[in-house]
Amino acid sequence: MPGSIMMATMTDAGTEPLFRLLSRYMALDHADRVALSALETGPIRKLNARSDIAREGENPSVVRLLVSGWACRYKDLPDGRRQIVGFFLPGDFCDLNVYILSELDHSIGALTGVRFFEIEPEQFQEVIDQRPNLIRALLWHEMVASGIQRQWLLSIGQRSALERLAHLFVELYYRLQAVGLATGLTFELPITQNHLAEANGLSPVHLNRTLQEMRREGLIELSDRQLKIVDLKHLKKVAMFNSNYLHFNRT
Repeated sequence: MPGSIMMATMTDAGTEPLFRLLSRYMALDHADRVALSALETGPIRKLNARSDIAREGENPSVVRLLVSGWACRYKDLPDGRRQIVGFFLPGDFCDLNVYILSELDHSIGALTGVRFFEIEPEQFQEVIDQRPNLIRALLWHEMVASGIQRQWLLSIGQRSALERLAHLFVELYYRLQAVGLATGLTFELPITQNHLAEANGLSPVHLNRTLQEMRREGLIELSDRQLKIVDLKHLKKVAMFNSNYLHFNRT
């Protein structure tokens, strides 16, 4: 896998986004935070946008924790067509238990420049085995990931283009807010319209028209890779959004 390796520094976010996220599911204490920080002992791998973090067919051997940037899980066809089936944001594991597989059945790609820890499974297991609340929080995190997949499938199968995009933007807002990466109703959207099209099962032209419709309706503002939700209540109504699958109200 191409890319560079650098040692973690005090300027890196480290496991703080992960701690913020897991704290939404369980009440975690200082000892849990210290335990998570033990995952920061290794180097951080750095990759550029459009690089593969892992390819379908590879033998996964490490746990990857995204520190910065956006990545995705995707499947592609022999003729080059690709479907993005999930976004990874800072604080996300790029498939938590994937190292138990003998062969990866999907690919993980960097949508922007990314930095991530590569954690040996033994080290990861040693850390979480000492903290029961971390185990429970990680189980909730995996259940939420499954819930997100179900919502994406529902969107592809039943929601209109406008409803799909509205639902995705609300979901991204709540996920980024959970890790401290949303300011008010504004967050960075560093991915391209092609990425959004691949995630929503739309052509780039259809995706662009849908974005224009959302702007005309006064739902969003999108400029310089910053997305502002102008009317969250209306956007949620358009999307028929129910946040119960995110389970952020448990603590």
